[in-house]
Amino acid sequence: MICPFCGRDHDRVIDSRSSDGGHVVRRRRQCEECSKRFTTYERVEETNRLVVVKRDGTRAPFNRENILKGVQSACGKRAIAEAAKTRLVDEVEEEIHKVYDREVDSRRIGELVASKLRDLDEIAYVRFASEYYQFRNVGDILNQLEELNTRVKDVREQGKLFEDAADATKRKSK
Repeated sequence: MICPFCGRDHDRVIDSRSSDGGHVVRRRRQCEECSKRFTTYERVEETNRLVVVKRDGTRAPFNRENILKGVQSACGKRAIAEAAKTRLVDEVEEEIHKVYDREVDSRRIGELVASKLRDLDEIAYVRFASEYYQFRNVGDILNQLEELNTRVKDVREQGKLFEDAADATKRKSK
């Protein structure tokens, strides 16, 4: 590797470890010329590129950065961690690559992003949905808001606040 500090290509690897669930190898390196340390990341390059079929029928290479831009735009100034946004994009990308080999419809990508944003943040979801579903008037937005209010919210990794009747009966019988 070329040292980002002195430009020489004499370095040694100090430490290697996998990250991102084994998809990336992180290497800590030290330049033998200037003794500065730096980090490199190695990823497997996708050889068969996935193509996105857009609404107008044009095709473009899949680019996760486009999804990330859309998610960041929808989240705006909401208090949502960057790690959560990146994780959402990772999940969408992983699902798409599992199901589709060569081509994926942009509509399917939008549906996946919308469903994950709905669970992450409702305001970000409405912002994304207003662009993605191309709402024509306030009535369309109100219909979407009513649908959000009627759904049961599933909060991950949260314990029960109250025990249900079956748990209470078991506890009393002991």
